Amino acid sequence: MVLWLKGVTFNVTTVDMKRKPDVLKDLAPGAQPPFLLYGREVKTDTNKIEEFLEDHLCPPKYPRLAARNPESNTAGMDVFSKFSAYIKNSNPGMNDTLEKGLVKALKKLDDYLSSPLPDEIDENSADDVTTSSRPFLDGQELTLADCNLLPKLHIVKVVCLKFRDFSIPRTLTSLWRYLDAAYAREEFSSTCPSDPEIHIAYSS
Repeated sequence: MVLWLKGVTFNVTTVDMKRKPDVLKDLAPGAQPPFLLYGREVKTDTNKIEEFLEDHLCPPKYPRLAARNPESNTAGMDVFSKFSAYIKNSNPGMNDTLEKGLVKALKKLDDYLSSPLPDEIDENSADDVTTSSRPFLDGQELTLADCNLLPKLHIVKVVCLKFRDFSIPRTLTSLWRYLDAAYAREEFSSTCPSDPEIHIAYSS
């Protein structure tokens, strides 16, 4: 997704990680994709890979994708941990409590998406802007913050529906505006794994 947004031409090669070739075993033993090889340097941390791409694929040739508002980088940061606790829970008696924890984290993200960013507020205007209508975390365009959060939200949506019969509440209108805007962008929708692939990954 980052490479697509940067406008870089790239090839996608799929690998069965249960029968991965020796070159991958030697490249990053024990690591799960994605990882990046640059010269002899291997990066396995997703955030480090994003930082590397942002530093090396930079203006004037490539657009900068860093968020302007620091809060955008941490928005929704607790959603995936709440989801993991909910989906990995083997005690049915805990499901309601863990589901409420996930909904609370999603609501917090919805609140951020509905709150106007500084550049949405015109200090010279007589009208008070109380609700944001921006499509993405940091404004009108996708940023690294979205590249980090959106794939996780997609997994949450797909896995919870399949294994817990839980859907992200439609009352979280700003969150759904965000998801709908993201799925309408080819850079995101074309880089999402298919639902069956995600189901297989979470079925064990």
